[in-house]
Amino acid sequence: MFTGLIETVGRIERAIGRQGNRVFTIQAGFAAELKLGESVAVNGCCLTVTKTDKQSFEVEAVAATLEATTLGRFKTGDAVNLERALRAGDRMGGHFVQGHVDEVGKVRRIEQHSGHWTLAVETDRRNAHLLVEKGSVCVDGISLTVASVRPGEFAVNIIPHTWENTNLKQRRTGEPVNIEYDLVVKAVQQGLESRR
Repeated sequence: MFTGLIETVGRIERAIGRQGNRVFTIQAGFAAELKLGESVAVNGCCLTVTKTDKQSFEVEAVAATLEATTLGRFKTGDAVNLERALRAGDRMGGHFVQGHVDEVGKVRRIEQHSGHWTLAVETDRRNAHLLVEKGSVCVDGISLTVASVRPGEFAVNIIPHTWENTNLKQRRTGEPVNIEYDLVVKAVQQGLESRR
């Protein structure tokens, strides 16, 4: 479980194939603190630490994860949003994030305003019921508040701190992003569906 509050932006040092999977070596400031088997959210995808040293750590993504997320597109030098798993007793900022990507969306627009940026993301119209204005959504591992919802699109506003301390500032129109919808909204919708 995560919060969607990015701890640091890491860099892909190496990405190699292994029996249909992909193994990533990621440079990160907290690498020396990691333990084998620990979970780390990489651009919103929960992955298990398989190797670590003072400068970097290694994770492995299976083929199904590569197909359902943007991880299969990672290459050496790419910046990635990183967050370690929530610990009991931690302050709960952001919202509950599982690290299970629901959909790969596409950046439709990035607009700079006075004091913030607006990011509009294209999504599958069938998932519109999972978005609530002023509710939460996770984009590439970042907990954000939904500013508006239209068929096949939602928008979020990005404050300068988030813009500067995540990899969002490197996103361009047309690029894919990992989307995880709010766990609470998904649970409510599932309950409503089962009643029908």
